[in-house]
Amino acid sequence: MFEPVLDFVSCPNPQGTHRMAYGSWGDPAASHVVFCVHGLTRQGRDFDVLAQALVASAQEAGLPAVRVICPDVVGRGKSDWLKDPMGYQFPQYAGDMAVLVHKLNAEQAISRLDWVGTSMGGVIGMLLAAQDLPVPVRHLVLNDIGPVVSWSSILNMKTYVGEVGKFQTVQEAANAMWEISKSFGPHTSAEWLALSQNMVRRLEDGTYCLHYDPELRQPIRAVTQEQAQAGEAMLWQVYDLIPCKTLLIHGAESELLSLSAVNEMKLRGPRVQVASLQGVGHAPTLTHEDQIDIVRQFLGLHA
Repeated sequence: MFEPVLDFVSCPNPQGTHRMAYGSWGDPAASHVVFCVHGLTRQGRDFDVLAQALVASAQEAGLPAVRVICPDVVGRGKSDWLKDPMGYQFPQYAGDMAVLVHKLNAEQAISRLDWVGTSMGGVIGMLLAAQDLPVPVRHLVLNDIGPVVSWSSILNMKTYVGEVGKFQTVQEAANAMWEISKSFGPHTSAEWLALSQNMVRRLEDGTYCLHYDPELRQPIRAVTQEQAQAGEAMLWQVYDLIPCKTLLIHGAESELLSLSAVNEMKLRGPRVQVASLQGVGHAPTLTHEDQIDIVRQFLGLHA
């Protein structure tokens, strides 16, 4: 498997600056750019399979070249960790992504910007799609996320976020991650190991831990049910402002996004079209051909 080109962008925060890492797939001169942004404790390499498929699909269909950008949101993967962990919230994440969009557009003018966001990455996408950028988001893919996040899901996050563990091998770490990720849907052992190998970092003693700042737990553990409800109301306001074509990929067994929320999303804002995946919860990994094809078709990357 090919590797993405790794680069960094400097982003401001209240304590100074931090570097956000991002992987780039495809022709760096391509003016069609697709952002793929990961979930809460994941990282940009989750999209290796999808990114390569989108780049290849455009080429095979004789379409303009596509460049796929897969950031590591601050605190994850190869990005820096924040000095103040309470900064691990959506205003910082959306601000960082806006900085990256401006940087890429300055280097090579973007004629078309699309966004694929899994869970947290989808919320960031909603925030970006509803604001002025040098080039607007044209297609938005929300991977099992919307303005509504169930309180039970937040309570579940409080139990595991920040528990980075200590493992003797990558396989042992993969096994542990699978125990809290079975809702992602069926995967072979090889598929899951491929998704897991970039989720860990090696420590000085030769053991491994998960590749994110354990202090991500602080803002999550501080959230109250009242704050969650206020955040939901704010996100509905953002959602209603989204002008672009929007696709919701919904894990039919999702604990996070209810069917009633999905139905309301169909009636408001961009009036999403919905692709429901049976036997999958939160969140589809977009690594299987049927899931990749849903994204490919929505973005028009087919013959």
